[in-house]
Amino acid sequence: MSTTKKTAQDSTPQPRRRLSREDRQRQLLDVAWQLVREEGTDALTLGRLAEQAGVTKPVVYNHFTTRPGLLAALYQDFDARQTAIMDAALQNSEPTLAGTARVIASSYVDCVLLQGNEIPGVIAALASSPELEKIKREYEAIFLNKCRFVLAPFAGAGEITAAGLRAMLGAAEALSHAAATGEICAGQAQDELFETIVAMVERSARGRAGTDATSGT
Repeated sequence: MSTTKKTAQDSTPQPRRRLSREDRQRQLLDVAWQLVREEGTDALTLGRLAEQAGVTKPVVYNHFTTRPGLLAALYQDFDARQTAIMDAALQNSEPTLAGTARVIASSYVDCVLLQGNEIPGVIAALASSPELEKIKREYEAIFLNKCRFVLAPFAGAGEITAAGLRAMLGAAEALSHAAATGEICAGQAQDELFETIVAMVERSARGRAGTDATSGT
C-alpha cells in the first residue's frame, strides 16, 4: 500500500492574489449592486459593503470616501454601461430616423432591465442631495447631447430643443421603471419610447418648415 507524504510546501496556504485598484473597484461595485438588489438602497453603507465584500473598511473608504461617493460611482458605472450598449448598437444600425430612434429606445430600456430594480433606487438616492443631483444632471446632459447629435440629421433644418429632449428622457425613465417593476413588458416600453422619439424629431422638422413658410423663405 503506497502512501503520499505531504511536504511542508504542500500544506502551506497559498497567499491571495492582490487585486489591482481597478479590479478591486470592479469587485466592490459588483457587490454594491448585489447588496442594493437584495436589501435595497437604504442598506448600502460603506461598512456593510466592506462586510459583504470581505475586505476591511479602510479599503472601501479608500475607493469611495463617503456613501454619496459610492452612490455616484454606481450611477457612473450604470451610465458607462448604457453608453457602451448604445454606441455599439448605433454603429450597426440603419442610418434612418426609425433605425436611430429604435436603437436609443431599445438600448435605454435594455440597460435599465439589465441592471434590474436597483437602478431606480440609486437614482432616487441621487436626488437626496444637491451634490449628487448635480452629478446625475451632468451625465444626463452628456446623454441628451449625444441623442441630439445622432437625431439632428433627421430634423432637417429644424432644431431639436432641450425641452423636447427632456420630455424624451422623462418618458425613458418612466417607461424603463415600469418595465423593471413588471407593470409593462420591455417591448411595450421600447415601442412607446420609440414613438416618442420619432414624434419629437418630426415635430422639430415641422416646426422649422412652418417658420419658413410664415416668413416666406
